[in-house]
Amino acid sequence: MKKILINDNEWQTRIAITQNGKLQNIYFSAHVENPLERSFFKGTVTKVLPGIQTAFVDIGQEKAGFLHISEIDRDLAIDRLEEKTEVDEDRESETRKRREPRQQRNISDILKEDDSVLVQVSKEPVYEKGAKLSTCFTLPGRFIVLMPNIPRIGISKKISDRDERSRLRDIVRAHLPEGMGAIIRTTSEEKAEKEIIKDINFLVKIWETIQTKYNTAKPTEKLHEDIELPLQIVRDHLDDDVEAIISDNKEVRNEIIQFVKEVAPEYSHKIALYTGTDPIFIHFGVEKQIEYALSKKVPLKSGGSLIIESAEAMTVIDVNTGKFTGKKNLEETILKTNIEAAEETVRQLRLRNIGGLIVIDFIDMFSGSNKQKLSRFFEKKLKEQDKFQSVVLKVSEFGLVQMTRKRSGKTLVQQLTDTCSCCRGLGFVKSLQTESYEILRALKEMIKDEKPKTDLILSVSPSMFEYISTTEYNSIFKLEKLLEHRIEIESLQHLSNNQYKIEKK
Repeated sequence: MKKILINDNEWQTRIAITQNGKLQNIYFSAHVENPLERSFFKGTVTKVLPGIQTAFVDIGQEKAGFLHISEIDRDLAIDRLEEKTEVDEDRESETRKRREPRQQRNISDILKEDDSVLVQVSKEPVYEKGAKLSTCFTLPGRFIVLMPNIPRIGISKKISDRDERSRLRDIVRAHLPEGMGAIIRTTSEEKAEKEIIKDINFLVKIWETIQTKYNTAKPTEKLHEDIELPLQIVRDHLDDDVEAIISDNKEVRNEIIQFVKEVAPEYSHKIALYTGTDPIFIHFGVEKQIEYALSKKVPLKSGGSLIIESAEAMTVIDVNTGKFTGKKNLEETILKTNIEAAEETVRQLRLRNIGGLIVIDFIDMFSGSNKQKLSRFFEKKLKEQDKFQSVVLKVSEFGLVQMTRKRSGKTLVQQLTDTCSCCRGLGFVKSLQTESYEILRALKEMIKDEKPKTDLILSVSPSMFEYISTTEYNSIFKLEKLLEHRIEIESLQHLSNNQYKIEKK
């Protein structure tokens, strides 16, 4: 059974979702930060770049957001094109234009600098990029995700019963305003019609409020933002599988109770206050699991392991058998390890929030039927346990699986870590010997043309001081003789091995 654990402090809120004690998802919200994802803004176009079909839009943040033509809804594009050309088109012409492939349009014909446009943040800023924006709007509710300007109905892939899918589609289609669409969530399965209608009406009112605000808002003004993180998680994850929602903050617990009574009163009894002496994440073993999730190596129960390496554009996962030898033969050992690795990979992708291109190097198998078993199992687990869209190719001849997974905000590593000041993200540092040679070369280059001849002070780290003053003492002596400078070396605690300072005495 699942538990939703909420740790709330004055500086940060952390929410963990566990299944049978194993961490499945982790969410963070620092109180000094201002989350942007799902927020609506009255944006101002600052730059249009037809070459990459992208417009940059000022939404009042440090960096302008970027809006690609693929994120502009078709009706908005058509309306803007009609405004720009100021040509009255008959119905036949308009129908033809609506059927044009989106790729044939040019963003400079749709948006101009200083245009106002209603946008929604679909992804938080990452690294040097601003927020990713969209005009294909979504408003998440408990049972549906409303798409107010996309007239299409989708249903969660986890609802498999054909009759139930038809029932839900008919209910939503009958009660959605014209021109709107929706994604029917897993939580709507077997729910009464009146509950789903209530959710639809609530979201439609929010959309009407956003439109009203847009007409009178100032440029870059925020028009709507999602509910606070604890309520978001409860809204998105609360279902029959959740055993308990446990918070260590009484106020947060009370807010959740009030929220659940409004949207899902049948689950109110599952909300509890944690009163233990140990911190809640330590008591439930979450703290250590967060640390493990930052490690490159993930141990498997069988004795094998995953090695996870991420770059900006790709993540590579390597599967090793480790000490697992199996009981019958090599092929059985490999298949069992690969199956276990596939299940753990799904958890790690979700937990670490890894998206983009992913290559998994499973252990090579000779049997074609075993490769098919692995592919089917992996795809099944992704469908059952991962809410984000993914596309998976079959196992290649070399045992590689290539897949893509939808990106959503920052990865766990990006949220919890900074680039190392010593290795600068390389994952290794130069040896003392290598660093000392670079320092000596820089010293020689700096003082070879120095006139008049003066005494110098070379400041280095304690480790570098120890190395140079012992191993490379003769090099310093020869340098002094060659350049006719007296060089004094001193140790400074605040310097790292790759830092140094050269001063005249």
